Amino acid sequence: MTACVVLTSSLVSSSYAQTPASVAVPSRVAVPLVTAPAAPEVNASAYLVVEATSGQVLAERNTRERREPASLTKLMTAYLVFDALNQKRLSLSQTVHVSERAWKAEGSRMFIQPGKSITTEELLRGLIIQSGNDAAITLAIAVSGAESSFVNAMNREAKRLGMNDTQFLNPTGLPAQGHYSTAHDLAVLSLALMRDFPQYTRFYAEKTFTYNQITQENRNRLLFLDPTVDGLKTGHTDAAGWCLISSVNRPPRKLLTVLLGAPNDAARIGESRKLIDWAFTAYEGKRLYEAKKAIATLRVWKAGVDTIPVGFNDDVTAVTTAGKVDEITSELKLDQRKIAPILAGDKVGTLILKRAGSVVYERDVVAMEPAFSASIWKRAWHSVVLWFKGLF
Repeated sequence: MTACVVLTSSLVSSSYAQTPASVAVPSRVAVPLVTAPAAPEVNASAYLVVEATSGQVLAERNTRERREPASLTKLMTAYLVFDALNQKRLSLSQTVHVSERAWKAEGSRMFIQPGKSITTEELLRGLIIQSGNDAAITLAIAVSGAESSFVNAMNREAKRLGMNDTQFLNPTGLPAQGHYSTAHDLAVLSLALMRDFPQYTRFYAEKTFTYNQITQENRNRLLFLDPTVDGLKTGHTDAAGWCLISSVNRPPRKLLTVLLGAPNDAARIGESRKLIDWAFTAYEGKRLYEAKKAIATLRVWKAGVDTIPVGFNDDVTAVTTAGKVDEITSELKLDQRKIAPILAGDKVGTLILKRAGSVVYERDVVAMEPAFSASIWKRAWHSVVLWFKGLF
Protein backbone atom coordinates (compact mmCIF):
# COMPACT_ATOMS: atom_id res chain seq x y z
CA MET A 1 0.00 0.00 0.00
CA THR A 2 1.27 3.46 -0.86
CA ALA A 3 0.89 6.51 1.34
CA CYS A 4 2.42 9.91 1.81
CA VAL A 5 2.12 10.94 5.42
CA VAL A 6 4.12 13.57 7.52
CA LEU A 7 6.22 11.89 10.29
CA THR A 8 6.31 14.10 13.38
CA SER A 9 8.21 13.50 16.60
CA SER A 10 4.94 12.09 17.79
CA LEU A 11 3.81 10.65 14.51
CA VAL A 12 0.40 11.83 13.49
CA SER A 13 -2.04 9.08 12.70
CA SER A 14 -3.17 8.96 9.10
CA SER A 15 -5.87 7.27 7.11
CA TYR A 16 -3.29 5.42 5.00
CA ALA A 17 -5.38 6.01 1.93
CA GLN A 18 -4.32 4.95 -1.56
CA THR A 19 -2.65 8.33 -2.02
CA PRO A 20 0.56 9.55 -0.40
CA ALA A 21 -0.05 10.93 3.09
CA SER A 22 2.21 12.77 5.55
CA VAL A 23 4.14 11.99 8.85
CA ALA A 24 6.95 14.52 9.65
CA VAL A 25 9.31 15.77 12.34
CA PRO A 26 8.67 19.41 11.33
CA SER A 27 4.89 19.17 10.96
CA ARG A 28 1.82 17.82 12.64
CA VAL A 29 -0.40 17.55 9.57
CA ALA A 30 -1.54 14.24 8.07
CA VAL A 31 -3.30 14.72 4.78
CA PRO A 32 -3.02 12.94 1.43
CA LEU A 33 -1.14 14.21 -1.59
CA VAL A 34 -2.87 14.38 -4.94
CA THR A 35 -1.43 11.29 -6.61
CA ALA A 36 0.60 8.31 -5.53
CA PRO A 37 2.87 6.40 -7.91
CA ALA A 38 2.57 2.68 -7.22
CA ALA A 39 5.33 1.38 -4.97
CA PRO A 40 7.31 -1.68 -6.09
CA GLU A 41 6.76 -5.16 -4.73
CA VAL A 42 9.08 -5.58 -1.76
CA ASN A 43 10.24 -8.88 -0.27
CA ALA A 44 10.09 -7.90 3.40
CA SER A 45 7.61 -8.09 6.27
CA ALA A 46 7.32 -4.32 6.69
CA TYR A 47 8.76 -1.19 5.12
CA LEU A 48 8.42 2.57 5.09
CA VAL A 49 9.86 5.24 2.78
CA VAL A 50 9.93 8.75 4.22
CA GLU A 51 11.21 12.05 2.87
CA ALA A 52 13.34 13.24 5.77
CA THR A 53 13.30 16.90 4.67
CA SER A 54 9.52 17.13 5.00
CA GLY A 55 8.48 13.96 6.82
CA GLN A 56 6.28 12.86 3.91
CA VAL A 57 5.84 9.10 3.81
CA LEU A 58 6.00 8.01 0.18
CA ALA A 59 5.25 4.30 0.66
CA GLU A 60 4.54 1.90 3.51
CA ARG A 61 3.43 -1.58 4.45
CA ASN A 62 2.69 -3.04 7.87
CA THR A 63 4.27 0.00 9.51
CA ARG A 64 2.33 -0.42 12.78
CA GLU A 65 3.03 -4.13 13.14
CA ARG A 66 5.04 -4.86 16.29
CA ARG A 67 8.23 -6.77 15.56
CA GLU A 68 11.57 -7.49 17.17
CA PRO A 69 13.86 -4.58 16.22
CA ALA A 70 17.11 -6.53 16.74
CA SER A 71 20.14 -4.20 16.58
CA LEU A 72 18.01 -1.31 15.33
CA THR A 73 17.51 -0.93 19.08
CA LYS A 74 20.99 0.59 19.15
CA LEU A 75 19.63 3.72 17.48
CA MET A 76 17.96 4.57 20.78
CA THR A 77 21.10 3.57 22.68
CA ALA A 78 23.08 6.00 20.52
CA TYR A 79 20.40 8.68 20.86
CA LEU A 80 20.76 8.69 24.64
CA VAL A 81 24.56 8.68 24.45
CA PHE A 82 24.45 11.64 22.04
CA ASP A 83 22.16 13.44 24.48
CA ALA A 84 24.60 12.76 27.33
CA LEU A 85 27.40 14.20 25.19
CA ASN A 86 25.32 17.31 24.46
CA GLN A 87 24.63 17.78 28.15
CA LYS A 88 28.34 17.36 28.98
CA ARG A 89 27.64 14.31 31.14
CA LEU A 90 30.04 12.43 28.87
CA SER A 91 32.79 13.48 26.48
CA LEU A 92 34.12 11.70 23.42
CA SER A 93 37.60 11.52 24.94
CA GLN A 94 36.41 10.26 28.32
CA THR A 95 37.74 6.87 29.40
CA VAL A 96 34.98 4.42 30.27
CA HIS A 97 35.06 1.38 32.58
CA VAL A 98 34.32 -2.00 30.97
CA SER A 99 32.28 -4.41 33.10
CA GLU A 100 32.63 -8.17 33.00
CA ARG A 101 28.99 -8.41 31.88
CA ALA A 102 29.72 -6.23 28.86
CA TRP A 103 32.85 -8.23 28.08
CA LYS A 104 30.80 -11.46 28.07
CA ALA A 105 28.02 -10.04 25.88
CA GLU A 106 26.59 -12.44 23.33
CA GLY A 107 26.23 -11.78 19.62
CA SER A 108 28.09 -9.12 17.64
CA ARG A 109 30.94 -7.51 19.55
CA MET A 110 33.78 -5.02 19.22
CA PHE A 111 35.90 -7.19 21.56
CA ILE A 112 36.50 -4.82 24.45
CA GLN A 113 38.29 -6.14 27.53
CA PRO A 114 37.90 -5.41 31.26
CA GLY A 115 40.75 -3.36 32.64
CA LYS A 116 41.72 -1.95 29.24
CA SER A 117 41.04 1.77 28.76
CA ILE A 118 38.54 2.71 26.08
CA THR A 119 37.02 6.07 25.18
CA THR A 120 33.41 7.01 24.59
CA GLU A 121 34.24 7.73 20.95
CA GLU A 122 35.73 4.26 20.45
CA LEU A 123 32.66 2.74 22.06
CA LEU A 124 30.36 4.74 19.80
CA ARG A 125 32.20 3.51 16.73
CA GLY A 126 32.00 -0.01 18.09
CA LEU A 127 28.26 0.43 18.67
CA ILE A 128 27.46 2.02 15.32
CA ILE A 129 29.92 0.49 12.85
CA GLN A 130 30.49 -2.93 14.43
CA SER A 131 27.07 -3.19 16.13
CA GLY A 132 28.83 -4.32 19.29
CA ASN A 133 26.59 -5.55 22.08
CA ASP A 134 29.53 -5.16 24.45
CA ALA A 135 29.76 -1.49 23.44
CA ALA A 136 26.00 -1.00 23.96
CA ILE A 137 26.10 -2.36 27.52
CA THR A 138 29.23 -0.37 28.42
CA LEU A 139 27.75 2.87 27.12
CA ALA A 140 24.46 2.21 28.91
CA ILE A 141 26.26 1.88 32.23
CA ALA A 142 28.42 4.93 31.50
CA VAL A 143 25.33 7.08 30.89
CA SER A 144 22.97 5.82 33.59
CA GLY A 145 25.11 3.94 36.11
CA ALA A 146 23.21 0.69 35.55
CA GLU A 147 21.82 -1.10 32.52
CA SER A 148 18.32 -1.24 34.03
CA SER A 149 18.28 2.53 34.60
CA PHE A 150 19.37 3.08 31.01
CA VAL A 151 16.54 0.87 29.72
CA ASN A 152 14.07 2.95 31.73
CA ALA A 153 15.51 6.06 30.07
CA MET A 154 15.14 4.42 26.65
CA ASN A 155 11.44 3.85 27.22
CA ARG A 156 10.88 7.34 28.61
CA GLU A 157 12.51 8.82 25.53
CA ALA A 158 10.49 6.56 23.25
CA LYS A 159 7.27 7.85 24.81
CA ARG A 160 8.46 11.45 24.54
CA LEU A 161 9.15 10.98 20.84
CA GLY A 162 5.72 9.41 20.29
CA MET A 163 6.95 5.86 19.73
CA ASN A 164 3.75 4.42 21.17
CA ASP A 165 4.23 0.89 19.84
CA THR A 166 7.74 0.42 21.21
CA GLN A 167 9.08 -1.21 24.35
CA PHE A 168 12.77 -1.74 25.07
CA LEU A 169 14.08 -4.34 27.51
CA ASN A 170 17.79 -3.96 26.79
CA PRO A 171 20.19 -1.59 24.98
CA THR A 172 21.47 -4.25 22.54
CA GLY A 173 18.43 -5.59 20.71
CA LEU A 174 19.14 -9.17 21.76
CA PRO A 175 15.90 -11.20 21.73
CA ALA A 176 13.67 -10.79 24.79
CA GLN A 177 9.94 -11.42 25.13
CA GLY A 178 8.24 -8.02 25.18
CA HIS A 179 11.05 -6.18 23.38
CA TYR A 180 9.43 -4.74 20.26
CA SER A 181 8.99 -1.77 17.91
CA THR A 182 7.48 -0.95 14.52
CA ALA A 183 8.67 0.44 11.20
CA HIS A 184 6.75 3.62 11.98
CA ASP A 185 8.34 4.10 15.39
CA LEU A 186 11.82 3.31 14.13
CA ALA A 187 11.37 5.95 11.42
CA VAL A 188 10.38 8.47 14.10
CA LEU A 189 13.51 7.60 16.08
CA SER A 190 15.77 7.79 13.03
CA LEU A 191 14.42 11.19 11.99
CA ALA A 192 14.78 12.49 15.55
CA LEU A 193 18.37 11.26 15.74
CA MET A 194 19.30 12.98 12.47
CA ARG A 195 17.47 16.16 13.48
CA ASP A 196 18.68 16.44 17.06
CA PHE A 197 22.28 15.25 16.72
CA PRO A 198 23.55 15.99 13.18
CA GLN A 199 27.09 16.45 14.53
CA TYR A 200 27.28 12.75 15.39
CA THR A 201 25.60 11.17 12.37
CA ARG A 202 29.00 11.08 10.62
CA PHE A 203 29.74 7.87 12.54
CA TYR A 204 27.00 6.08 10.59
CA ALA A 205 28.76 6.75 7.26
CA GLU A 206 32.06 5.15 8.32
CA LYS A 207 32.72 1.89 6.49
CA THR A 208 35.25 0.22 8.80
CA PHE A 209 36.56 0.43 12.35
CA THR A 210 39.56 -1.22 13.93
CA TYR A 211 39.73 -1.92 17.64
CA ASN A 212 41.91 -4.36 19.56
CA GLN A 213 43.69 -5.04 16.25
CA ILE A 214 40.44 -6.39 14.79
CA THR A 215 39.00 -4.60 11.74
CA GLN A 216 35.29 -4.98 11.07
CA GLU A 217 33.28 -3.57 8.19
CA ASN A 218 30.02 -1.71 8.60
CA ARG A 219 27.19 -4.20 8.08
CA ASN A 220 25.31 -1.61 6.01
CA ARG A 221 26.53 -2.76 2.59
CA LEU A 222 24.74 0.12 0.88
CA LEU A 223 27.56 2.36 2.08
CA PHE A 224 29.87 0.47 -0.27
CA LEU A 225 27.44 0.45 -3.20
CA ASP A 226 25.96 3.97 -3.25
CA PRO A 227 28.03 7.07 -2.39
CA THR A 228 24.85 9.00 -1.54
CA VAL A 229 23.98 6.58 1.29
CA ASP A 230 25.30 7.92 4.60
CA GLY A 231 23.66 5.62 7.20
CA LEU A 232 22.01 4.28 9.17
CA LYS A 233 21.75 0.86 10.90
CA THR A 234 21.33 -2.85 10.32
CA GLY A 235 19.74 -5.50 12.52
CA HIS A 236 19.27 -9.24 12.44
CA THR A 237 17.95 -12.03 14.62
CA ASP A 238 16.10 -15.20 13.60
CA ALA A 239 12.79 -13.70 14.74
CA ALA A 240 13.38 -10.19 13.36
CA GLY A 241 14.75 -11.27 10.01
CA TRP A 242 17.21 -9.07 8.16
CA CYS A 243 16.56 -5.37 8.78
CA LEU A 244 18.04 -2.14 7.45
CA ILE A 245 17.36 1.56 7.96
CA SER A 246 19.03 3.59 5.21
CA SER A 247 19.56 7.34 4.91
CA VAL A 248 20.25 8.79 1.47
CA ASN A 249 21.50 12.32 0.87
CA ARG A 250 20.81 13.70 -2.62
CA PRO A 251 20.28 17.45 -2.18
CA PRO A 252 17.83 19.00 -1.97
CA ARG A 253 16.33 15.70 -0.83
CA LYS A 254 17.12 13.44 2.11
CA LEU A 255 15.45 10.03 2.09
CA LEU A 256 14.98 7.47 4.83
CA THR A 257 13.94 3.87 4.22
CA VAL A 258 13.01 1.36 6.91
CA LEU A 259 13.01 -2.30 5.88
CA LEU A 260 12.14 -5.04 8.37
CA GLY A 261 12.04 -8.81 8.04
CA ALA A 262 13.82 -9.45 4.75
CA PRO A 263 14.69 -13.15 4.21
CA ASN A 264 18.47 -12.67 3.99
CA ASP A 265 21.28 -10.10 3.86
CA ALA A 266 21.24 -9.85 0.07
CA ALA A 267 17.50 -9.21 0.10
CA ARG A 268 17.64 -6.43 2.67
CA ILE A 269 20.23 -4.66 0.49
CA GLY A 270 18.47 -5.33 -2.80
CA GLU A 271 14.99 -4.44 -1.57
CA SER A 272 16.26 -1.27 0.10
CA ARG A 273 17.94 -0.23 -3.16
CA LYS A 274 14.68 -0.93 -4.98
CA LEU A 275 12.79 1.41 -2.66
CA ILE A 276 15.45 4.10 -2.92
CA ASP A 277 15.55 3.97 -6.72
CA TRP A 278 11.75 4.09 -6.88
CA ALA A 279 11.50 7.06 -4.51
CA PHE A 280 13.95 9.16 -6.51
CA THR A 281 12.33 8.19 -9.83
CA ALA A 282 8.66 8.54 -8.88
CA TYR A 283 9.10 11.72 -6.82
CA GLU A 284 11.12 14.89 -7.19
CA GLY A 285 11.93 17.69 -4.79
CA LYS A 286 12.53 21.42 -4.96
CA ARG A 287 14.02 23.59 -2.23
CA LEU A 288 11.67 26.51 -1.68
CA TYR A 289 13.32 28.24 1.28
CA GLU A 290 16.79 28.07 2.84
CA ALA A 291 17.34 27.46 6.51
CA LYS A 292 18.18 30.46 8.71
CA LYS A 293 17.25 32.99 6.00
CA ALA A 294 14.50 35.54 6.55
CA ILE A 295 11.42 35.16 4.37
CA ALA A 296 9.36 37.98 5.90
CA THR A 297 9.16 40.37 8.85
CA LEU A 298 6.72 40.18 11.72
CA ARG A 299 5.25 43.08 13.70
CA VAL A 300 5.87 42.50 17.41
CA TRP A 301 3.84 44.29 20.07
CA LYS A 302 5.19 45.58 23.39
CA ALA A 303 8.76 45.00 22.19
CA GLY A 304 11.90 47.11 22.10
CA VAL A 305 11.94 46.58 18.31
CA ASP A 306 9.05 47.06 15.92
CA THR A 307 9.65 44.03 13.71
CA ILE A 308 11.76 40.87 13.58
CA PRO A 309 12.78 38.66 10.65
CA VAL A 310 11.17 35.22 10.45
CA GLY A 311 12.15 32.05 8.61
CA PHE A 312 12.88 28.36 9.14
CA ASN A 313 15.28 26.28 11.21
CA ASP A 314 15.78 23.89 8.28
CA ASP A 315 15.49 24.02 4.51
CA VAL A 316 11.92 23.77 3.22
CA THR A 317 11.81 21.27 0.38
CA ALA A 318 8.65 20.36 -1.51
CA VAL A 319 8.43 16.76 -2.71
CA THR A 320 5.73 15.52 -5.04
CA THR A 321 5.25 13.25 -8.03
CA ALA A 322 7.83 13.65 -10.76
CA GLY A 323 7.04 16.47 -13.18
CA LYS A 324 4.58 18.16 -10.81
CA VAL A 325 6.87 19.99 -8.41
CA ASP A 326 6.22 23.38 -10.05
CA GLU A 327 2.55 22.99 -9.11
CA ILE A 328 3.43 23.39 -5.43
CA THR A 329 2.16 26.64 -3.90
CA SER A 330 2.79 28.07 -0.45
CA GLU A 331 0.68 30.04 2.00
CA LEU A 332 2.32 31.94 4.85
CA LYS A 333 0.29 32.48 8.02
CA LEU A 334 1.88 34.71 10.66
CA ASP A 335 0.49 35.45 14.09
CA GLN A 336 -0.29 39.18 13.98
CA ARG A 337 -0.81 39.29 17.75
CA LYS A 338 2.68 38.27 18.87
CA ILE A 339 3.68 40.07 22.05
CA ALA A 340 7.20 40.35 23.44
CA PRO A 341 9.23 38.71 24.74
CA ILE A 342 10.00 36.40 21.82
CA LEU A 343 13.14 34.29 21.62
CA ALA A 344 14.97 33.32 18.46
CA GLY A 345 13.54 29.98 17.36
CA ASP A 346 10.08 30.56 18.84
CA LYS A 347 7.19 29.59 16.57
CA VAL A 348 5.46 32.67 15.12
CA GLY A 349 3.48 31.19 12.24
CA THR A 350 2.95 28.38 9.77
CA LEU A 351 3.87 27.77 6.14
CA ILE A 352 1.35 25.60 4.30
CA LEU A 353 2.48 23.87 1.10
CA LYS A 354 -0.26 22.82 -1.29
CA ARG A 355 -0.65 21.14 -4.65
CA ALA A 356 -3.92 21.37 -6.59
CA GLY A 357 -5.60 22.71 -3.48
CA SER A 358 -4.56 19.81 -1.26
CA VAL A 359 -2.14 20.29 1.62
CA VAL A 360 1.22 18.59 1.11
CA TYR A 361 2.56 19.46 4.56
CA GLU A 362 2.99 22.30 7.03
CA ARG A 363 6.16 23.78 8.48
CA ASP A 364 6.62 25.99 11.54
CA VAL A 365 7.80 29.55 10.88
CA VAL A 366 10.16 30.76 13.62
CA ALA A 367 11.67 34.01 14.83
CA MET A 368 15.17 34.55 13.47
CA GLU A 369 15.98 37.19 16.11
CA PRO A 370 14.71 37.84 19.64
CA ALA A 371 12.32 40.63 20.59
CA PHE A 372 12.64 41.65 24.22
CA SER A 373 10.06 43.55 26.22
CA ALA A 374 9.83 47.32 25.74
CA SER A 375 9.65 49.97 28.45
CA ILE A 376 6.62 50.08 30.67
CA TRP A 377 5.33 53.15 28.79
CA LYS A 378 5.54 51.48 25.37
CA ARG A 379 3.87 48.35 26.70
CA ALA A 380 1.04 50.43 28.12
CA TRP A 381 0.61 52.33 24.85
CA HIS A 382 0.55 49.10 22.82
CA SER A 383 -2.09 47.69 25.18
CA VAL A 384 -4.30 50.65 24.29
CA VAL A 385 -3.62 50.25 20.55
CA LEU A 386 -4.33 46.53 20.65
CA TRP A 387 -7.56 47.13 22.54
CA PHE A 388 -8.76 49.54 19.86
CA LYS A 389 -7.72 47.10 17.12
CA GLY A 390 -9.61 44.32 18.86
CA LEU A 391 -6.44 42.24 19.00
CA PHE A 392 -6.03 42.14 22.76
